[in-house]
Amino acid sequence: MDKEGKVILSHPKFALTIERLCHQLLEDHQDFSNTCLVGIQPRGTLFAQRIYDRLGQLVDLSETKIGKLDVTFHRDDFRTHETPLTPFPNEMNFLVEDKDVILIDDVLYTGRTIRAAITSLMHYGRPRSVELLVLVDRRFNRHLPVQADYTGITIDAVDEEHVKAIWNDNPLEDEIILYSQKF
Repeated sequence: MDKEGKVILSHPKFALTIERLCHQLLEDHQDFSNTCLVGIQPRGTLFAQRIYDRLGQLVDLSETKIGKLDVTFHRDDFRTHETPLTPFPNEMNFLVEDKDVILIDDVLYTGRTIRAAITSLMHYGRPRSVELLVLVDRRFNRHLPVQADYTGITIDAVDEEHVKAIWNDNPLEDEIILYSQKF
């Protein structure tokens, strides 16, 4: 089993990808006055925080909320595990009613996590719109008709392979790794 994996993206291209995504968001949302960012637990929240921090360096985000959304019990496979799943805490101290929501995750694969996130998000109100921002779009093996509005990179990986975004305390060490199989 290949635990080393192949580095697909690292610094400085990783930082450039985040920069490009932030500028795309700025083009579409200008002042973010009616926009909130919601990261999907666990790694989508790390990516959301990177996006929020960089946007905050570019524009005033004092009115922009950021949240962390757990989707564990909205997944269609949560009852199929041999051991009980442990949910992550929701950190959503705001409603999304009539807001433009940018839903953020690190890797888009089958689309099932995004479907679960949208279901979970509706517990916080009815948003005006929901857009999806992902760092990696795997493209193949989509089970649901889900497509990202903003994509960092696209990777063509077969089903057995595993794509993982590695978030470090030092952003210069962030990377995306492709493993030959999930472990």
